[in-house]
Amino acid sequence: MEMPLVRWLHFMFGIMWIGLLYYFNFVQVQALAQANAANDGSAKGITKFVAPRALEFFRWSALGTWIFGAALLGSHFISAFALAPPYTGIGVGAWLGTIMLLNVWVIIFPNNMKVLGFVEGVTDEQKAKSRRLAFLASRTNTLLSIPMLFFMAFGFTHRAVVGL
Repeated sequence: MEMPLVRWLHFMFGIMWIGLLYYFNFVQVQALAQANAANDGSAKGITKFVAPRALEFFRWSALGTWIFGAALLGSHFISAFALAPPYTGIGVGAWLGTIMLLNVWVIIFPNNMKVLGFVEGVTDEQKAKSRRLAFLASRTNTLLSIPMLFFMAFGFTHRAVVGL
């Protein structure tokens, strides 16, 4: 059954999610380092206003992408996650997206909230550890996004074959 609205929402949430992922990894990390090095307080604008809002959109767009992707799979959800032919390609993409979603919700977002000072009672040592964990999980997601996007596109181009 064709679900154009669900497909469109999956696509739009995905653009937001991956766009923010690339923003964090290719723009904000370097901009924040430069703003901190300038030591003129300019980093506060990023850490106080931009980063928290971007992280909220990042978190919810990840979830929206996953939910609408699962809805698109519909009755083929189990077959895709079991990597059963002919759903192997889209299943690999779904697994990569699931790992990325878990990274966002379990590692990236909570640790960034500690780093940004939105969690009380966090020591400088804990912030340093949280910064490193969030960084590694975010870079992992950036690397996983490449094959995930490939398999997502594969799923769109082969949807007639698998009945999606």
